[in-house]
Parts: sequence; structure tokens; C-alpha cells
Amino acid sequence: MGLLAYEVKDNVVVLTIQSPPANALSSNLLSDLSDNLDKIETDFGVKAVVLKGEGKFFSAGADIKEFTSQQNASDYQSLSEKGQQLFDRIEQFPIPVIAAIHGAALGGGLELAMACHIRIVTEHAKLGLPEVTLGIIPGFAGTQRLPNYVGTAKAYEMILTGQPISGSEAKAAGLANQVVEEEDVFDKALELAETIAAGSKLSINAVMGLIPYAKTDQFASGIQAEAKAFAGIFGSEDAKEGVQAFIEKRKPNFRDK
Repeated sequence: MGLLAYEVKDNVVVLTIQSPPANALSSNLLSDLSDNLDKIETDFGVKAVVLKGEGKFFSAGADIKEFTSQQNASDYQSLSEKGQQLFDRIEQFPIPVIAAIHGAALGGGLELAMACHIRIVTEHAKLGLPEVTLGIIPGFAGTQRLPNYVGTAKAYEMILTGQPISGSEAKAAGLANQVVEEEDVFDKALELAETIAAGSKLSINAVMGLIPYAKTDQFASGIQAEAKAFAGIFGSEDAKEGVQAFIEKRKPNFRDK
């Protein structure tokens, strides 16, 4: 079984993350996602994509244990940049990608969801960037994308506390397009995808190429700075303590070094 299920429903592709229990974003899963984007891009019949998670979560984050297996700052920076490049590709994709979010979209899971063009969430889903509670920072462009949706003040609050917000709060903050009942999230995302797919592919591709112009040129500089900072912080003693505490399910003892 692959880490991503690929299903075609008329002109819509449904991608399902299937990496239980947390649907953590390992390098293998991200590689599978990239391969699936290649496949979608060459299929002229596909006009919209729905991305969802199997089981309890959309995705509860990046694969922390895999991150900690890296040795050097350059390895961490490379890992961060690869994730950023993939998520940037999603954001620049010529076909709209709709994230159907239930359970949780945390850390890398939220960063993936933020790279999608539209987010449908359940009322009680948890969306957040909890990295600081592990003594690290977001590394897949979370520090740059979140302020675009919720504003800088809310982004500071969410990233510095690491505390997630609910699906309802995400809708109010501008992070989610629609909030729906738990059992309706996939159907609503698919319905929206089918509505989009009823249009001409020429029009869809044109719109997908135009809206990204609204993003400032600072974004590229920002994600480079994030990758560098991510690498530097991951080598700190606090990061080692924070990740170890997370694995051991205890409160970290940060020493600010």
C-alpha cells in the first residue's frame, strides 16, 4: 500500500494520505505527493484535486523522528527547503487543490494545508503550528504563509504559543474557507471540486496562473530565511530537549541555549 491513495472521480482526483496513525509527513510521503502531482499535471482530464487524510487526522505534522535522524545543519536546511519547494509547487499548481481537513492539521500538516488553494474544515478540527513547544520552529514556510491568512498579530500568537485553533476559529480568522459538520467535510470538498471542474480547463488554468501574482516578492526571501533559521535552531540543545520531551510525552526543560 502506498502512502497516498489516488482515485479519479470524473474530472477530479482525490488524494488520500494513508500513513497511520498520524499521517505524518515523512520524506517518502512528500516524495509520493510530488510523483502524484507529476501524474495529475500530465492528465488533461483533471480539473481539480481534493487532498484528505485517512483515519483520525488530515495530518498531525512532519515526521519528527525522521527529522532528528539528520546530522548536520545543512541536512536540516536541505530538508526544510525540499518541503518548501514542494509546497510552493502546490501553491503554484495549474489545477486547484482543495484540502479537506478533519481531526488535526498541525505543524507540517497545516503547512501542507496552507499551500492548498482552498481549505474545508470540520468544526472541531485543530489547526496549529506547535513547533515552539518542541524547541524548534516551522520549517515548511509556516512562518510566511500563516500571516497571509490570519494577519501578523494572530500569526504571532499562534506560532509563539504553539496552541491550535478550532475549525470554527480558523474560518473566522480567514484560514479556512468553509466549516462543516464532521461527517460532511469530504463530501463538501468533493462537491466544490466538482463545481470547479464543470468549468473550462482553459479558464481554470488562467485563473490559477494569475492569482499568485498577488503574493509579494518578499515571500521568497522569507522562506529562505526560515530554512536557515530552522537549521540553526534544530542544532540547539533546547531543540534536542524539546523533541526528546515530545517523544517521551513529558514537559520540556528549556535552558535557552
